[in-house]
Formats: sequence, structure tokens, C-alpha cells
Amino acid sequence: MAAEFTFDFERQRRIGLSEAVFCSGKTTTQVSEILVLARARKSPLLLTRLTPEAAAALADEDRAGLDYDPPSHTAILGPWQPPGGDPQVAVVTAGTSDARVAREAIRTLAFHDQAAIAITDVGVAGLWRILAREDELRTYPVVIVIAGMEGALFSVVTGMVSGLVIAVPTSTGYGVAEGGRTALHSALASCAPGLVTVNIDNGYGAACAAIRALGLRARAGSKAPRP
Repeated sequence: MAAEFTFDFERQRRIGLSEAVFCSGKTTTQVSEILVLARARKSPLLLTRLTPEAAAALADEDRAGLDYDPPSHTAILGPWQPPGGDPQVAVVTAGTSDARVAREAIRTLAFHDQAAIAITDVGVAGLWRILAREDELRTYPVVIVIAGMEGALFSVVTGMVSGLVIAVPTSTGYGVAEGGRTALHSALASCAPGLVTVNIDNGYGAACAAIRALGLRARAGSKAPRP
């Protein structure tokens, strides 16, 4: 039987982002076959939306060499180490309920050798919390803001800093906020200029956008005229 998946092994060379595997909806057998193929190619691999139950269902040989992170539902296959150097990205969460999405973003950044700092539980219900980090936030070229409920934190942060701000609405909330659509609409309707928005709960996508932005910044810096 023909394989049910086709890897894009040239993606890293082409766009600077490695192939990743979205595990939600995949069977244990499909994930296992993907791991076998990646190991045969000696290709590092990022797996997202791999729940603890799905990870536990994998055979011992499939789990071998997997760095699994239960809070983020991510796994990394292959030799890697946490990135060093000064963080270029701040990952900001409105509340502790947004932690899984934040961890997905941080792990995606780490897989691509980008260090990040987490600034947690600074939602607008206590506005002083984010204001106390204002000077620090201005030092990062990219800030990923993760919030559910009404999503007000997106506009607040974008009005405070000069770097790129990427909004990640989350499904955190209840009533009209349930499912994340209210936060998504808040981000899309923001009056703060230059705010970039990804889909609901898409920490992976926000990290990829940050990596692209940092790549552009690095290339622009390398082309700067000599003084």
C-alpha cells in the first residue's frame, strides 16, 4: 500500500523552516511510520498536537529518542539541545490557562534554535502587570502575545512596543468567548497598527512567523552599509 504521507524534506533549505508533523487526527500507526521514515533519513522532526494519550500509545521503539513535552503536546525527534544566546522573542500570556499554546510556541522556536523568554499571567484584568514589563518588552524584536477571553492584551502590547507583535487568540474562556472567536475578532479588529494575527491556539504558526521575521531582520542587517 502506498504511503499516506509525503515528507517535504527540502522545506528547511527552501524557506528556513523544517517539516513538522501535526499529529491530531493521525493514527498511532501513521505516527509510527512517520517516525521510522524520519529516523531512516536522520532528519530531526517536530511533532505537534501529540497528546499524552497518543504519546503513551506509541511503541517503546517509537518513543526512543523522542523528547516529549506533555504541557505543550509537542515532541522532538533527533539530536538537539536548547538554544543558547540572548532571547530574541518574548512569549507573553494573558493567563495561566494559555500556557499550552505558549509552550507550543516556545518549543517550536527552540527546535529552530531560537531562544525565547516567557512572560506569563500579565492580562489586562490587572493592567499593572504588563505595564511593569513595558521597558523589558521593548528590548525584543518580536513579541508573541497569547490571550483568550476578550483578547484586549493584543492591542495593549502593540501600542507599547516597536517590535513585531504576533497575536495568538486562544480558546480559553466561556460564554461568548468560548472557542476563541471573540479573541480572534478582537485581534483582527485592533486599532493598534501593525498587529499580525494567526489562527486560534496556533502557537506553532506564531513561532514560524517570528522565525521568518527574525530571518528577514538578520538578512537586512548583513546588507547594512559599512559606517
